[in-house]
Amino acid sequence: MESRLSCYDGRPDRRLAGKGLPRGVHPADTSSQEAALEEVPAHCLGKADRLLEQGIEQQKAHQFEAALQSFQQALNLYTELQDRQGIGRVLSGLGLTAYMLGDFPTAIEHASKSLAIAREIQDQRLEAQVLGIIGNAYRHLGDHANAIAEGEKSLNLLRQLEDQAGEVVALNNLGLAYKAMGDLPNAIAYQKQSLEIAQTLDDRQTQEQILRNLGNACYALGDYAQAIDYYKQRAAIAKELGDYRLEGQILRNLSNACYALGDYAQAIEYAQARLLAAEKMGDRRSQEQALGSLGVAYDALGDYARAVEYYEQRLSVARSIPDARVEARVLGSLKVACYALGDYAKVIEYHEQSLALRNR
Repeated sequence: MESRLSCYDGRPDRRLAGKGLPRGVHPADTSSQEAALEEVPAHCLGKADRLLEQGIEQQKAHQFEAALQSFQQALNLYTELQDRQGIGRVLSGLGLTAYMLGDFPTAIEHASKSLAIAREIQDQRLEAQVLGIIGNAYRHLGDHANAIAEGEKSLNLLRQLEDQAGEVVALNNLGLAYKAMGDLPNAIAYQKQSLEIAQTLDDRQTQEQILRNLGNACYALGDYAQAIDYYKQRAAIAKELGDYRLEGQILRNLSNACYALGDYAQAIEYAQARLLAAEKMGDRRSQEQALGSLGVAYDALGDYARAVEYYEQRLSVARSIPDARVEARVLGSLKVACYALGDYAKVIEYHEQSLALRNR
């Protein structure tokens, strides 16, 4: 889970002017002309709110250019109305959109402005939201110290608000920040806390994303057995969700982890399951990768004949994609495997194909 950030989209907490009357209508107003004049800002406010909500939906749909336009129009209206809460929320939306577009300096710029307003109007939920955006943006810029500092501030606020869903995201993001700086034990510690809360919320998709991060962190740490445990939990959720493409990705993780652990038979089993799934989906890239995993595993077992069989299938798929880089790599693997078998004629044949590929 990268962050599952979203624009602060809680409904506006508008205080009604007068004794429960709509904003812009004073209880003493008796002049219809004055009342009409007061309705203009209310009309603009409604339009600004609609544009903000529209931008949020466009952002969620990854329609980023449209979202930016909606947010900018809303910002213009909120600025005209001097609506600080509205301005703060739109700036949060602009910051998150810039973040999702990979423009991290701009994301920090917008989110920092939103943060100042959130603190001014004492909107802790908005404050926690934009601190999360700022922290994630700093992580992508390689500024790990600021990423962790801002992430901790966001986490503390979310705990004060007793926002467990937000706490799950903040803990996971801190884990990603620690992983980025190479502190894998702390990364795992934060993500374990995130997983524990996510499990109480019964949010299966979020659990799957955190399990992926935990599995990858354990794999990077060299704790392959624990990585396999997390990947297996992921696989169960993917199956439950009916996400076959995700299942294929997890089978790849499981095969790689089993191979790293030296359990080649299990690595082969997972790679074969992935190959079958890829063939069903018609996913040529995943087929090519699964065939490569099978070839490498049989190579490690010393079964060079089977390795050659899978390498040759991989070569055929690589050529059908086509992918010259993979083709060159497979030809190299075939030369080594055929040499181990003593099939020198094949070694020469594949060597000549390698030369022809280089000269294309």
